[in-house]
Amino acid sequence: MSATPDVAKLEATGVRMEYVRRRDNSSLLALESFSLGVPEGQFVSIVGPSGCGKSTFLKILAGLIRPTGGEIRVDGRFVTGPASDRAMVFQDSSLFPWYTVGQNVAYGLSCQGISAREAAQRVAPLIEMVGLRGFDRHYPHELSGGMQQRVNLARALAVDPVLLLMDEPFASLDAQTREIMQAELLKIWQQTTKTVVFITHQINEAVYLSDRVVVMSARPGRLLADLTIDLPRPRSLDVKHSSSFVHYEGQIWGLLEGEVRREMAADQVVTATDGRR
Repeated sequence: MSATPDVAKLEATGVRMEYVRRRDNSSLLALESFSLGVPEGQFVSIVGPSGCGKSTFLKILAGLIRPTGGEIRVDGRFVTGPASDRAMVFQDSSLFPWYTVGQNVAYGLSCQGISAREAAQRVAPLIEMVGLRGFDRHYPHELSGGMQQRVNLARALAVDPVLLLMDEPFASLDAQTREIMQAELLKIWQQTTKTVVFITHQINEAVYLSDRVVVMSARPGRLLADLTIDLPRPRSLDVKHSSSFVHYEGQIWGLLEGEVRREMAADQVVTATDGRR
């Protein structure tokens, strides 16, 4: 599947995020002049050192927090808060434990005032798409971690967003389940053709899933590199053993290593300073 390069679903321009701590009026600059454009139907992953503002940027895209500078547009409209044109999948399952799988998937639809009957009709094919047919009446505690994240994905897709935001959705899964979920996500993405912004710490995950990998600098997060991943689709897990895949991994780690070391050194300085107080 190829993206449509002349149709921008997402345009983030000069995004800045500065936090001010009330207790001592000190500030923390999380993002500085960060810009990103994502065409329709493209899968873009963002990687960067811990604390570089990846998740902060995703929350800004979702409208959960307001940036202190810059602007975000989705389909040409300014983002000023949460809306149904964007849906987010978090690292934790975030399912309602008192709802069944079907009820959890239908939650966004019920919030939009859609009748239970129509919601059930829309939810059924999504539950099947994520591989959970027959589990619609199960509760979250009866599901594995991977199954719970499938429910999260189905719930996000149920509102038919134009932009799907994913914040390290597989981070809490074991290594084997994570591999399978990556492959399943690609199948679902190819069926839905959604525009995706995906946050991860795993370089190989970013390369495997993405059309582009955006590399961020250490805090304050800035654009360090924007790499096109020229691997054929559809992709099987075997592609991770190819020389091209390994080359992309090495290229991205080469960009990140210096940033990670710089962030670690800065943390050590802060810790030492705090210890002298």
